[in-house]
Amino acid sequence: MITIKQIISRIEQRQPVLNKAELTTDQLTLSINGVGSLTDANSTQLSFLADPNYITSLAQSQAGVVLVTEQYREQVPSPTVVVVVASPYLAYASSSQLFVRHTTKSNNIHPTAIIAKSAVIGADVRIGPYCVINEHVHIGDRSCLDANVIVEAYSRIGTDCVFKSQVVIGHDCIIGDYVRLHAGVSIGAEGFGFAPSQDPSIDGWERIAQLGRVIIGSHVRIGSNTCIDRGAIDDTVISDHVIIDNLVQIAHNVRIGAGTAIAANTGIAGSTTIGKRCVIGGAVGINGHIDITDDVTLSGMTMVTKSIKSAGSYSSGTAAMPTAKWRRAAVRFRQLGDS
Repeated sequence: MITIKQIISRIEQRQPVLNKAELTTDQLTLSINGVGSLTDANSTQLSFLADPNYITSLAQSQAGVVLVTEQYREQVPSPTVVVVVASPYLAYASSSQLFVRHTTKSNNIHPTAIIAKSAVIGADVRIGPYCVINEHVHIGDRSCLDANVIVEAYSRIGTDCVFKSQVVIGHDCIIGDYVRLHAGVSIGAEGFGFAPSQDPSIDGWERIAQLGRVIIGSHVRIGSNTCIDRGAIDDTVISDHVIIDNLVQIAHNVRIGAGTAIAANTGIAGSTTIGKRCVIGGAVGINGHIDITDDVTLSGMTMVTKSIKSAGSYSSGTAAMPTAKWRRAAVRFRQLGDS
């Protein structure tokens, strides 16, 4: 069980609790065992109001504790405990981490793991079944590698990292602290670099050796089956606090600035630079060798073919409509291009 006092302590790592002094000892020691929606939470669960559209649910909520802004504190029904914060959604995010189920592991290093003698393994590192740790790898303290993780030679992994099963780290890559890589992530695979022969249909393509690395900062989260290719000459760089969803392709020599968020099925072609604090929606396609400045938002399915030099929101995907109407619209769009 988690007490409200513990919840408040976690919240205050990110923002102040505005009514902390008003809470009684009985309220602070109340035990909470999970998180629920306003409509479904019971007296032992935490809930929150982040969207005013759900204000009618707040009045009927049976939650044990609710996170709200000052504006709505008087609308929380008794005996629910009110915790007042500037950002309930951020407070919910912080609190949710207290309720994650942790699996106890008796052995730090599984006997089936293959670890090179030259590898340096930090304190309290956990390495799961059938992992392969190659020559001269460094793994920082308290990092955890689940089953079948492969780390190739000369790569460095920071402290407190979590790598889920089937993650592959290519040679010479550098990964910071507090990095979470979910199942099937590929870091540092060979980039898609080939030089055409005089006739590719006869002579094929000449492979370009990819000699760069992937460098990932700290507090980065990368979703399942995302691929980040190593640089051809220079490095591919993912800066601190970047979050990346599942099934994203990041090609060689891409550089992504701190705090940027990238949703699923996005593809970023090689040698593109993306600035800080950008938000990239699902299924966005970004051309190679372009620059996107800081604080840019790209809505879902946007196609970016040229550099973006001004902060703001950009879109290019068309919303679904009946097929007959879409065909007529497409004809008119082509006609505009001919005028």
